[in-house]
Amino acid sequence: MYHLCSSGSCPNPARYPDEPLLCTAPIKYKFANYSANYLYWGKGSIRFQLINQRHVFSFALFTGGLDNPKLVAVSEAISFKNPKAPVYPRLAQGKSYDEMTVTWTSGYNIGEAYPFVEWGMVSSGAGAGAAPTRAAAGTLTFNRGSMCGEPARTVGWRDPGFIHTAFIKDLWPNKEYYYKIGHELSDGSIVWGKPYTFRAAPFPGQNSLQRIIVFGDMGKAERDGSNEFANYQPGSLNTTDRLVEDLDNYDIVFHIGDLPYANGYISQWDQFTAQVAPITAKKPYMIASGNHERDWPNTGGFFDVKDSGGECGVPAETMYYYPAENRANFWYKVDYGMFRFCIADSEHDWREGTEQYKFIEHCLSTVDRKHQPWLIFAAHRVLGYSSNRWYADQGTFEEPEGRESLQRLWQKHRVDVAFFGHVHNYERTCPLYQSQCVSGEKRRYSGTMNGTIFVVAGGGGSHLSDYASEVPRWSIFRDRDFGFVKLTAFNHSSLLFEYKRSSDGEVYDSFTVERDYRDVLSCVHDSCFPTTLAS
Repeated sequence: MYHLCSSGSCPNPARYPDEPLLCTAPIKYKFANYSANYLYWGKGSIRFQLINQRHVFSFALFTGGLDNPKLVAVSEAISFKNPKAPVYPRLAQGKSYDEMTVTWTSGYNIGEAYPFVEWGMVSSGAGAGAAPTRAAAGTLTFNRGSMCGEPARTVGWRDPGFIHTAFIKDLWPNKEYYYKIGHELSDGSIVWGKPYTFRAAPFPGQNSLQRIIVFGDMGKAERDGSNEFANYQPGSLNTTDRLVEDLDNYDIVFHIGDLPYANGYISQWDQFTAQVAPITAKKPYMIASGNHERDWPNTGGFFDVKDSGGECGVPAETMYYYPAENRANFWYKVDYGMFRFCIADSEHDWREGTEQYKFIEHCLSTVDRKHQPWLIFAAHRVLGYSSNRWYADQGTFEEPEGRESLQRLWQKHRVDVAFFGHVHNYERTCPLYQSQCVSGEKRRYSGTMNGTIFVVAGGGGSHLSDYASEVPRWSIFRDRDFGFVKLTAFNHSSLLFEYKRSSDGEVYDSFTVERDYRDVLSCVHDSCFPTTLAS
């Protein structure tokens, strides 16, 4: 067996169930018999694809497999020309529509080099030809002591490098901008990243074509055929590639939880950020917190399970920017043109009376539906409806206590679509309120919407989930495949919803909404206070 490892040593291997009996988890590995010649001649060749992870690498040959590995040989160390160079830029919307943030990874601490982003407007007109602007970046990182448990604190630990975030402010709506990340060394020289462009967000309420991508549970995979730990996301590369191919046809991405499934093997965060970099370098990439990012016992989360592998949210909260008031509380809003997104954190308590419930209520109640008619709620776990087999066996079709506190808020504030992941398939409901369909229509909705459409879009790439054998009355369309959702707002009155499979990018489910402002204002059950006629 060949392992690709970071150079280093440790005195004794740590031993935990289902993990290699090595002191440090290899970056990835292949079995020697992947090379046919090895079986016959005892020699052969294997190819590995390397990404810059800020350290030198060695290849180690083991016998005995994962259960009883015995080191046979170690190659000479190899490295990138500049392993500290800035890589994997990640755009995200700031706290206001006219602010874009750029986050990236490097090997430079603040004492070695000053991180910054250089940017300017691409389009002609006012400001064209002006000298580029530079914005300083802040620098964060985390250490082994920041981790909450194993394997993140033990065999899975790996130095994440330094995470830098710069804020590009006072952007003109819909204008195209260029940017480059860089580090100024002590001698005045600059180490540059690659140049990219992005388009600034529309003004809130602006009437223009606006296209949104939503999915969850994507994960990562090795293009070179290597094995890795937590290796169960067979559709992740298809979803990634489909979104890269279609870059010109959408504006912003919402990845609603379960990003790399690193599960405490920190090196896999680099792998994920590298995999999605062609997307994140050009489009705002907004994330939500999933169980595989946050959950660990006795750490203040809502679920006392070990799904994060000891990460307890630290890598996700450090490596990606999102406009939350408190980064440890993973809930926030995004205004994007005619859309308002309220992103909740299903790994913290959302029930009535909690801090998060107050946020959700404020987010839903403060949107001006005259100008932002399309109101979207999203969270990782299913707080709405899913006919996933496990939920059906519980008899609830939801997370325990999922919708009980929230359904009146969704109804009162007329949420159009609520998105969830966690369940690894696709499902769309009828417009629902209190488990009852409030419309018999399935594809063309017009006039007053009497309920919310609930969508599970958790087929981003992880192993697929099974449905209950019986289809509930409220389930309109189910697809056990990998895919993602695209929302297209043509104007204030017309919305197109499309579900696409990652395998071919074709549309397999869709519906339209056509309505006017008065339809949003109309009272439906539990949305208005009782009124009286004037005498």
